[in-house]
Amino acid sequence: MTKTNDLAEAIIVERTFDAPVERVWTALTDVNEMAQWYFDINEFQPEIGCEFEFVVEHEGNSYHHLCKVTEVIPQKKIAFTWRYKGEPGNSLVTFELFPEGNKTRLKLAHTGIETFPKTPAYARKNFEAGWTAIIGSELKQFVESSKAKT
Repeated sequence: MTKTNDLAEAIIVERTFDAPVERVWTALTDVNEMAQWYFDINEFQPEIGCEFEFVVEHEGNSYHHLCKVTEVIPQKKIAFTWRYKGEPGNSLVTFELFPEGNKTRLKLAHTGIETFPKTPAYARKNFEAGWTAIIGSELKQFVESSKAKT
């Protein structure tokens, strides 16, 4: 059973990649690279105020994401709001990069999911599983492969 306080805690996913910060930053901020590991986003610029959207199909449902970049520190941090079209709630996703020699430690924080509808589709475990797969598998494989720009 999930307590209300558990929902209010940030989802944190941290991984270390065998790739330099520059490579990881490009994967996080270049729309063409994002399409290869994240989602197919038509318009994106790593600039404060940039609004972008994407649709995810999951278990027969469509989730239309609406996002707006709120913070950019090149090679270090990017944050954006994350909400769903036609649904209440608003959250914040933050990616932070930390150089560790020729490797990069990435910390993702997703806060505010408790503001979304209290339905199984928006359950904390779904966000945790999604971010773990996206960061721990998709992004990791992409930045450590030869497909990513250096």
